[in-house]
Amino acid sequence: MSENKQYENLSSFGSLIRVPDPPLSRTPTPTSKASKKLIELKSPNKSIDDEDELKEENGVLFWVNKSGFPIDTKTWERMWDHVGKIHPKGLEVESLIRTGAELPEVPIPQVPLSFPLNMSTYERLEMIQNYMKELQYNHTGTQFFEIRKNRPISGLMDSAKEMIRESLPIKCLEAVILGVHLTNGIAGLERFPISFKTFFLGNTHRHVVLGMYCSGKYGAVGMSRRDDLMYKPLTFKSLAELVIDFQDCYRKYWHDVKKVKLGLPISHNPHSYEQIQWKYLTLNCTRLTRMELARELDKHAREVKAMMKSVTSAQYSPRKPPANSSIQVSPRKEPTSIGTTKLTSRLDRSLTVSRASGTPKECQGTEDESKKDATYQIRI
Repeated sequence: MSENKQYENLSSFGSLIRVPDPPLSRTPTPTSKASKKLIELKSPNKSIDDEDELKEENGVLFWVNKSGFPIDTKTWERMWDHVGKIHPKGLEVESLIRTGAELPEVPIPQVPLSFPLNMSTYERLEMIQNYMKELQYNHTGTQFFEIRKNRPISGLMDSAKEMIRESLPIKCLEAVILGVHLTNGIAGLERFPISFKTFFLGNTHRHVVLGMYCSGKYGAVGMSRRDDLMYKPLTFKSLAELVIDFQDCYRKYWHDVKKVKLGLPISHNPHSYEQIQWKYLTLNCTRLTRMELARELDKHAREVKAMMKSVTSAQYSPRKPPANSSIQVSPRKEPTSIGTTKLTSRLDRSLTVSRASGTPKECQGTEDESKKDATYQIRI
């Protein structure tokens, strides 16, 4: 059996069903306005901007709902027109659903917003992943929730709340934002995005999951049509072991992983105006051996662990007293060691945050002034 025949026997992975091109005939075929716009945007001579309502995932184009909820008539009709083109049974399924008098009620899954105090982080992540599975993967070809990666965390959390309120099927990018919202406040848990770029039968595919780190173990949550390409329990001893496991799972579906992109830890503050760093490290898997890939991932994990500690400590640190308060924190509690200063400067460079060169001296001067001006200090 040839290699091409082996590919044909495989079931469709992701959204590999292509929208058929219009027939090359002289007689015009009746098409709706939405389908005309779709064919026009699929032309290789047309460029798709971020402002358009057509996006790409898993090598195919799909629509994005920008009208909000309730969905307007234009988006609704366009969705069904797209379903009629990509579904194997086409208009038969569309007619069966839209004209059905008694359709079964879709149960609304229970949102895991609160957890028992004695529940472990492993069990909490499993509950969150089961909730995403109950929402199901979106096969309609229309993404119901618009996700802009450059939005601040506060705006993305509003989108996550809307997903919970509407309880509609989601895709992988929506699952990452929903996972960030549901894991906010879990002590000791750090989250970071992991993106994959793969190649299969001449098509480029993209996928993203939410990586997890807790108590020296790595895992992931997300949404995919394949069970082994979304949820990974907190059992992996290193980041390299987690990424290579994804790579092995892709290989089972004849996908070649071209690039892996890792982001930085995401803040637990739902009201933060920071943006999620999606592409802090990019690894070209075609130019790296497995050993070299593992070495680069382990190196990245060591650097990010220091950032994880700073993120966690900043979230659960006690409130600072006001500047005009008479109560001051003891200078002995301040990190003034040389090693801590070097670590802070290294993190500043890795985070590409521009700071004034005289910041350490200014902090030292402020500390000396506080020693002179303070009449007494309370040591805790």
